[in-house]
Formats: sequence, C-alpha cells, structure tokens
Amino acid sequence: MTRTLDRIALRGLRARGRHGVLAAERELGQEFIIDVTLFLDTAPAAAGDDLTKTVHYGELAEDLVKVVEGEPVDLIETLAQRLADVCLAREPVESAEVSVHKPAAPIPLPFGDVVVTIIRSRS
Repeated sequence: MTRTLDRIALRGLRARGRHGVLAAERELGQEFIIDVTLFLDTAPAAAGDDLTKTVHYGELAEDLVKVVEGEPVDLIETLAQRLADVCLAREPVESAEVSVHKPAAPIPLPFGDVVVTIIRSRS
C-alpha cells in the first residue's frame, strides 16, 4: 500500500537577491518570489500537538530568505536546488517542491513571470 504524505505549503515568500547571468542583475538585484510545498507525515505532530515533530514554517521562511539574499548564482535552477536543500534538512520532510519566480527577469518582451519548479526527495 502506498502511503500518502501530508503537505505544508508556503506561498509568495519575497526576498531580494542578486542572481542572474547579467552584470546588471548582480549589481542592482531584484525581487524573487518563493513557493515551497513540503511533503511529510504530520500525524505525530498532531497527535501530541507538538511543534518539534513538524516543520516550523516561520523558521523555514527565515532560512529560505537567507539563501535568496545570500551568495549570488547565475541560474535560478541553482537557487531552487539550494532552497530545496534547506527544506530537506528538516527531519520530518521527505520531499519538497520548490518554485522560484523571477518576475523582473531581463526579457525584452511583455511577460507575466518566469518560474523554475523542482521536486526533490531525500536520498
């Protein structure tokens, strides 16, 4: 029987970073928007009303923002991987879906958003 995991989602987390391949992106920076969905079993936390058995999403948000505001990378794919690593570092998390939005990407045409979404699981 396949076990169904619960989900905790954090949507629309905003942080300023200096990611991109262009010099202007590194110099000026821009806003990135992060969405994460964590897949885990929340039953142990719910059974004992115990925060230590789930993910503290406030602390997670702070750690994700540190990554976005931290060391610049060329690709948002790389940024997404670093964010996924932060999510998977939390013990009850079995897998994570991470989307990085770059709404101010340097595209010389009208567009709504650029998004890279990855799904990663514990090895």
